[in-house]
Amino acid sequence: MMEYRIDFLIGVISVMLEQFASIFFVKVVFDHIEQINGWNFYEILFIYGIAATGRSIHQIFFDNLWTLGWQYIRPGKLDRLLIRPINPLFHVVADRLHQDGFGQLIIGLIILGTSIPHLDITWGLIPVLILIVLIISSGLIFIAINLFFATFSFWMIDSLPIVWAVFNLSDFARYPLTIYHKGIRMFLTWIIPYGFTAFYPAAYFIDQDAYKWFVLWTPLVAVTCMVLAYAFWKRGLKAFSSTGS
Repeated sequence: MMEYRIDFLIGVISVMLEQFASIFFVKVVFDHIEQINGWNFYEILFIYGIAATGRSIHQIFFDNLWTLGWQYIRPGKLDRLLIRPINPLFHVVADRLHQDGFGQLIIGLIILGTSIPHLDITWGLIPVLILIVLIISSGLIFIAINLFFATFSFWMIDSLPIVWAVFNLSDFARYPLTIYHKGIRMFLTWIIPYGFTAFYPAAYFIDQDAYKWFVLWTPLVAVTCMVLAYAFWKRGLKAFSSTGS
């Protein structure tokens, strides 16, 4: 990727500009109001920062899952991977390292660095380690959800529309779940658990009394999602009969 440095930098900067545009919209809203359902600008910025940083893990290392249907299954490329002595999921993932994810990571760290000084949080070694674990858990949940729905390509040939539709739901998790209807909160917590990618990790630091148990649930949800997604992937591989058969 660095062989074409300008292309690499354009990819990174474009993602950063896209994220800045979203943050600018939030800032415009808070220029006219002080809080949204009890959450101020820097608290929402903290939620947004965790979401962006967690998503960057997925985007850098696992972004190739988006292409499973149209780049591997439809043209028959996956057949070639299956006869090689290597885990096919690892092969698909390792085929591409997405440079745009570095822009996502940078903007996520900038947002966290901007919001944290304005929050009433006492930081030390343990809270920092907890934050790192929660961000990694956030990334694993993003990966697991995308892997699960990308696996439908084994039956549909290309599940990109479904993956895209589900992934767009993650935008809801950039904001406090308490501003949504109870049904939406339940859906984003226990059905497609995007709430654990940003809101619950951030809410733990902002209001530990109300959300302290969710910080324990987050790594467990991440591991459970990964196990279920990988089990579904293996089932998809068994059902796969090649597009040419």
